[in-house]
Amino acid sequence: MGAGAVRERIITTDACVTEGALWLCKEEPRFAQVMQVLPGLPLRRKPDGFAEVLSAIVSQQVSLASANAIWGRLQAAHMTCPDMIAQASEDDLRALGLSRQKARYAKALVAARIDYAALRGLPTEDVIKTLVAVPGIGAWTAEIYAMFSLGRADVFAPGDLALQEAAKLIFDLPQRPKERELRAMAQAWSPWRSVAARIMWAYYKHDNQREGIR
Repeated sequence: MGAGAVRERIITTDACVTEGALWLCKEEPRFAQVMQVLPGLPLRRKPDGFAEVLSAIVSQQVSLASANAIWGRLQAAHMTCPDMIAQASEDDLRALGLSRQKARYAKALVAARIDYAALRGLPTEDVIKTLVAVPGIGAWTAEIYAMFSLGRADVFAPGDLALQEAAKLIFDLPQRPKERELRAMAQAWSPWRSVAARIMWAYYKHDNQREGIR
């Protein structure tokens, strides 16, 4: 288990994910059943910083293929750093595939001047508050950043539709749980809610053979 500046579990290696999965399987038999049909769980650690948040904004409300295509154009144009975004016009960004709204969000992200290195030492709750204060960044984006870019082991994204659908399948629910209901359910999976999310995403993909999150 990696040690962070905050007193929270940080997922740094596959061994961390395995530790969390074993704990969850002991606590929740449904997870143990699910793990029997999965080939394993991905680490899914990503870099942190401006580009990762911008990438998350790009991915909002578009397919995985579209998000990858737009991100590829931004990378080719060197439009993944604050200085370049600041210098670009809205039309420049739209020409690369961003909607007018997302171009404005990209500009807002630059203007926010977030200290990404400092986020590593903040409690997850404060990380999320910092990020959602920026126009265009909602709870889902902030939670995904905390989960994969900062490696926080005990964060969940209950607004994610795939997690909601996975919860319905795994726990044999009559309908897909709403965000508030799933957030309450996930409390039982602390301190390994990020690993619970990995299990649920993996099962959703296994059951549906669909795209996962970018």
